[in-house]
Amino acid sequence: MQFKDYYEVMGVARDATPDQIKRAYRQLARKHHPDVSKAKDAEVRFKEIGEAYAVLKDPQKRGAYDQLGANWKSGQDFQPPPDWGTRAEQAGGGISEAEAAKFSDFFDSLFGREHGGPPSRSQRSQPFHAQGEDHHAKIQIDLEDAYQGAQKELTLHVPQVDTQGQVSKREHHISFKVPRGVRAGQQIRLAGQGGAGMGDGPSGDLYLEVEFLPHAPYRVDRHDVYLDLPVSPWEAALGAEIEVPTPTGKVALTVPANSNTGRKLRLKGRGLPATTPGDFYFVLQIVLPAAATEVELGAYRELAAQFKDFEPRAHLGGSK
Repeated sequence: MQFKDYYEVMGVARDATPDQIKRAYRQLARKHHPDVSKAKDAEVRFKEIGEAYAVLKDPQKRGAYDQLGANWKSGQDFQPPPDWGTRAEQAGGGISEAEAAKFSDFFDSLFGREHGGPPSRSQRSQPFHAQGEDHHAKIQIDLEDAYQGAQKELTLHVPQVDTQGQVSKREHHISFKVPRGVRAGQQIRLAGQGGAGMGDGPSGDLYLEVEFLPHAPYRVDRHDVYLDLPVSPWEAALGAEIEVPTPTGKVALTVPANSNTGRKLRLKGRGLPATTPGDFYFVLQIVLPAAATEVELGAYRELAAQFKDFEPRAHLGGSK
């Protein structure tokens, strides 16, 4: 017997709302109704859709079905777990033979009359084990955490199914370590922190996708870190020794004379930690002081007179 992914049949996500499931059923039923569709498999598809909807529209049946987990794929060999009879009764098992006859052996094995009670001897003799579902979440960390590593705590609201087949949420508290050198987009795997396994099957894993919290001065490109560094016209022209910030503390930086806006000054190996560490780049941005007094305006006029042959747009070409 083959496993049926009812969510895949309906074309909806596992967390779809009842209204989304109902809308999907109406659209698919109209499309594949044998009186409307000319496709050879229309009747088969129509029955598959009806079977999937019969389970997913019913909160108890859907809750019981969801306990099988998301690691099953359509077409895989399937056998109900040894304790399924109890779950089937809680989920409204023991449907009529006429109803069961409309649907597949897979449906009948889960919710049919003959499976509404305790499992048979043959079922008990073949233990069922399945790995739990993997869970995914996103976390935001400070850039400094990627430099130094950090210990973090996380609270997730995860679904659980009670003995009555009802789905609810519970808080799940996790303590984990952020490794040094982690990059945005990477995943931190927490083994065994996902969904519970069935039988003797192991629990699934939890994957945490890393994002950096907005950090005004810095931007990150893989392992390299950039800072747009404001400098005065005289620091850029004459050169200067200045103190500048980095995520690991302030450092002394030499601004070479005759520097222009956009010039990159590199601190090799001072980017994010890695087997080959990234670099830290200061990108110079020349900032002009405002001229609010006659004396200050006079200073600019004197500067213009001293550099009267300077043409800042010469590289653009064309006539003056």
